[in-house]
Amino acid sequence: MTRVAVCAPATPILPQHAVAITALAAEIAPEVELVIHDQCFASEGHFAGPDTMRLSALLECANDPSFDAVWFARGGYGSNRIAAAAIEGMDDVARQKTFLGYSDCGYLLAAMYKSGIGRPTHGPMVADVGRKDGDAAARRALRWLSDGCTGLEPSLGETPAVAFNLMTLSAILGTELMPDLSGHVVMIEEIAEHLYAVDRLMFHVTSNLSKCGLAGLRLGRVTNVPNNDRPFGSQPEDIVRFWCERHAIDYLGEAEIGHFAGNHIVPFGVAPPLARA
Repeated sequence: MTRVAVCAPATPILPQHAVAITALAAEIAPEVELVIHDQCFASEGHFAGPDTMRLSALLECANDPSFDAVWFARGGYGSNRIAAAAIEGMDDVARQKTFLGYSDCGYLLAAMYKSGIGRPTHGPMVADVGRKDGDAAARRALRWLSDGCTGLEPSLGETPAVAFNLMTLSAILGTELMPDLSGHVVMIEEIAEHLYAVDRLMFHVTSNLSKCGLAGLRLGRVTNVPNNDRPFGSQPEDIVRFWCERHAIDYLGEAEIGHFAGNHIVPFGVAPPLARA
């Protein structure tokens, strides 16, 4: 039995999300026991409770030896506000755990990767069960939590990799949360940003990552792009290729990650050979 704690470092989930994910786990991964922290339903303004509550719940889950993994409930915004304190408060038990999430929770994944805490992993979250066609993403995450190899990003190999939301990665650069990404493949995705904003983010990100000695960059999905008052004139892949070329970063093609049902799983670092087989 794999015991998985669910907490919400950023924004809350709805009770129906908890009901749906628990039922799905019982159906397809009965060997995974989900324990959903009450904090996941708390609300204070934008957040799943105040910073102190979200931090306390995260540390409670991370440092509890009865859990094998911590699954983040939802992104949104807010995990950066508690990330540094969370790293300080995580003990040796947390260093043995898997942490699964994406989007805004990339702040925590980055900080843990930098500090050598646990196995930070990009992948679907509990709230994805409420998205259109999100059942497929939730199934992928549950099966991976069960076997550690289902649903991995197809391009993964022996080169270490990380995956981030583009806005989140841009915000992490230059902060205490930023890990060393030399020799890594960096995968990016984005949601609900104008294409000119994607271009602006790529300017900032590639300007900084060009100094890191990356192995290359891959582009996941850019979804829910708002309409602008005029066409930008370039598509997401054109934008990424442009800025990669400008800053001498190898563009390696697409990745199956992002805010969509096909969001695949990217363990930070090098995935175990058995998982990649």
